Amino acid sequence: MTNTTILLADDDRAIRLVIEQALSRQGYEVRSTSNAATLWKWVSNGEGGLVITDVILPDENGLDLIPRIKKIRADLRIVVMSAQNTLMTAVRATERGAFEYLPKPFDLKELVNVVERALAAPASPAAVLPEHIETEEQLPLIGRSPAMQEIYRVLARLMGTDLTVMITGESGTGKELVARALHDLGKRRNAPFVAINMAAIPKELIESELFGHEKGAFTGAAARHTGRFEQAEDGTLFLDEIGDMPLEAQTRLLRVLQEGEFTTVGGRTPIRANVRIIAATHRNLQQLVNQGLFREDLFYRLNVVPMRLPPLRERIEDIPALVRHFLSQAVSEGLPMKTLEPAAMERLKDYSWPGNVRELENLVRRLAVLYSQETIGLDVIESEFSELRTPPAPAPAEDEGLGTAVERHLMHAFGAKPDELPSGLYEHIVREVEKPLLAYTLAATRGNQVKAAEILGLNRNTLRKKIREVDIPGVRGIK
Repeated sequence: MTNTTILLADDDRAIRLVIEQALSRQGYEVRSTSNAATLWKWVSNGEGGLVITDVILPDENGLDLIPRIKKIRADLRIVVMSAQNTLMTAVRATERGAFEYLPKPFDLKELVNVVERALAAPASPAAVLPEHIETEEQLPLIGRSPAMQEIYRVLARLMGTDLTVMITGESGTGKELVARALHDLGKRRNAPFVAINMAAIPKELIESELFGHEKGAFTGAAARHTGRFEQAEDGTLFLDEIGDMPLEAQTRLLRVLQEGEFTTVGGRTPIRANVRIIAATHRNLQQLVNQGLFREDLFYRLNVVPMRLPPLRERIEDIPALVRHFLSQAVSEGLPMKTLEPAAMERLKDYSWPGNVRELENLVRRLAVLYSQETIGLDVIESEFSELRTPPAPAPAEDEGLGTAVERHLMHAFGAKPDELPSGLYEHIVREVEKPLLAYTLAATRGNQVKAAEILGLNRNTLRKKIREVDIPGVRGIK
């Protein structure tokens, strides 16, 4: 047997057959088994150049087999597949030294790609992280949707690193939960996790909050104050809503990231900064850079590993699991146990969830507190949603022009109280007009960007840049 032979272990014969056929068509020799004992025999005899194993085997857990394999053949690449699509499965596979983790069901083309990468990878031992396993019940991330599987895989790869991570996503998608998971399962887990919301701190106090201040540094500084960088020593500093950070503070933060040290406000002695930085925002930082509102050099310093969290509407299959999780949390807090009728659950999956997981959690808590019945029906869900609906805007006139339509939209927006208006309103309105304008023009020209640019009166490079910025899918040549 050559060292490029693939050893496959899976208890499901049908899955083995499909994988064998897919890899055989690519010219690979495949030997398959349903149990760990046979796989171990092949590996210990020095056979095969790649292992593909399921987690659940009849005689042993595939994850427990990995350290044994690595002990006798450290350079053997191992691909783990599993239908137990949780964060901990991905983390355990990575911790034990797996080359890649594939959640079932997966695309066979993806499997072939992973096999090719694994066989081409340098034959060096995989880094083994410190043993540290938490139970899945303790994890804050719930869901087995394809969108969440990719998040789990990225998180697993990052656990053994100190790389700076930029988490983006709409409000309520769980950005701080992901940051905490990176910390709690990473190398700095035994040191502090310190979070600071840049949007919640007055502009004039941000530097003091981040770096601390000395007694008498400014009016009201009656004693020395320890900043968040010092508080997070050896641990993780989570900079939430980094897009709302003032330019002056951005300059100071950039200097700290470049030099690895800082001084307190009013201080002179440099203090070494030994923290991992994780930043998050719901805003489009690239647009803020283009508008001169965010430093480009700081953006690239923070955007080492970008991670986009999917909105709840992109992972609706996770809603039942999330609902059960939040209902269980309510019971642990002393609230009565509730269940949802199938029709009620389906209605939850039909809703758009503008507030994402946070909105769903709030709804579930209301259901647990306000309703006496043990089983929540569709009528209750409809009643809750009716409370959230806003009165419809007046229907536009048939001859209404664009300017009139925009004015009507603005009148409706400014009907709210000033402190309820969203930040970045100008950018929001421009984007609302720009994206459909580009999309319809491209549709009219059948995707011909040269023609679309001519109609819009734009340079083609400018058009390509705007297509990327507003994220119009399916446009040829745009990546």
